[in-house]
Amino acid sequence: MFSYAHLDELRRAEIEEIVSLFPPRSRVLEVGAGSGRQARELERRGFQVTAIELADSNYAAHRVFPIIDYDGATVPLPDASVDVVFSSNVLEHVPDLARLHAEIRRVLASGGCCVHVLPTHTWRLWTTLTSYLEAIAFSVSSLPQLVPRARPSGAELRRLRQAWYRTIRHTVGLCLPRRHGERGNVISELWLFHPGWWRKNFRAHGFAVVSEAPVGLFYTGEMLLGSHLGIAGRKRLSRVLGSSCHVFKLVPGSNEANGGHPNSRAMSTGGRPATS
Repeated sequence: MFSYAHLDELRRAEIEEIVSLFPPRSRVLEVGAGSGRQARELERRGFQVTAIELADSNYAAHRVFPIIDYDGATVPLPDASVDVVFSSNVLEHVPDLARLHAEIRRVLASGGCCVHVLPTHTWRLWTTLTSYLEAIAFSVSSLPQLVPRARPSGAELRRLRQAWYRTIRHTVGLCLPRRHGERGNVISELWLFHPGWWRKNFRAHGFAVVSEAPVGLFYTGEMLLGSHLGIAGRKRLSRVLGSSCHVFKLVPGSNEANGGHPNSRAMSTGGRPATS
């Protein structure tokens, strides 16, 4: 079941794993900042952070950091004004990636870079599978609401109808998972969320992949086990079940133009050796 507190815990852990990719004291733009939790974490570590987000974001009522409303098309910053463009679990939701990549290139200062965290095919697979487990768990937890509590009456019958309707609707929805991102469907996202697809996309839009790695956390869209499974346990699970997200560090240009990069397939996140 969705929990902002659990999501915040995961995003803090994510920052711990990737913060070494940010040049010290750099000017950071976070695109799609959500509630601003990660922006606040970065600011706490000495970065100058500007955060932008859609005004009608699902997180609009939960903001904890000054966020600039963004129209989804034009980044509201001057040319060459930031050193790092950062996004976390955002690019898969962007309908016009070409436009966003162009805007990122515009606002990046000379020598700047991008750090993008993206969900993986592993996340898609386990989110789909655990949606059925969540359906079973939800149905079982709803059973007390589905039996009569008193003699049949108008009020009791209405309560029962509403309880059955809510339970059936939510259970069926869990058994018929929908796509998470802007493209494809729940099946094709197994490729669309694969790091290989993103490598091709970045290169096609003029970015060189300097380094990349699994972030090393396991979680699902259904928030399996929630806060009952700690960050240390999620790190251990990621070694067996796969990382739910992957981080790329990019610079403007192409791998071919830059002669490739010796670390284009591996890097260290948070001091931890990682491979793609």
